[in-house]
Amino acid sequence: MAARISVTVKPQAKRAEVKKISEGEYVASVQAPAREGKANEALIKLLAGYFAVPKSSVRIVRGESSRRKVVEVA
Repeated sequence: MAARISVTVKPQAKRAEVKKISEGEYVASVQAPAREGKANEALIKLLAGYFAVPKSSVRIVRGESSRRKVVEVA
């Protein structure tokens, strides 16, 4: 079963990391810029590593062009 989580993304950070704020709410810092979907790609790769799932199991459900996103992790 897939879990939906709320993620606030901080693009162009010095280092990539994920911090758990509360149950189902995370803050993710990515080094990629917020242009041409690069930050979204970096976010998917970062979350896949954090949750130890393949990248194909991570999908942005809502907030494609926003800092606040809803992400589904299968």
